[in-house]
Amino acid sequence: MAVEQPTRAQGRDVPTALTRYRVMANIVGVLLIALIFVAVPLNHLAGIPGPSTVLGTAHGWLYGLFFLATVDLALRAKWSLKGFVVTVVAGTVPVLSFFAERRATAKMRAGERV
Repeated sequence: MAVEQPTRAQGRDVPTALTRYRVMANIVGVLLIALIFVAVPLNHLAGIPGPSTVLGTAHGWLYGLFFLATVDLALRAKWSLKGFVVTVVAGTVPVLSFFAERRATAKMRAGERV
């Protein structure tokens, strides 16, 4: 009797997609905090635009990768549209992105739909 391999639709690649999502969520979250609480004040209060330019550009590009990682995970794990939108929007709010990542990870590990 042959053992049937799980198909993509059954979620075989979900753990890898979850790891990619978690890494990108944390990177984007840290960059957003550094941008908002360090670089922007340096730019506006001290007239030093360099950090704001560098962190702003890095955050923008990496947010794009975060978005793609979230789309990939949402499709593989069959998230609800509401869960996807809330998770992606939370990635734009400093500190809230960490809570959204923890919530999504906990639900995924519990076998619940996000």
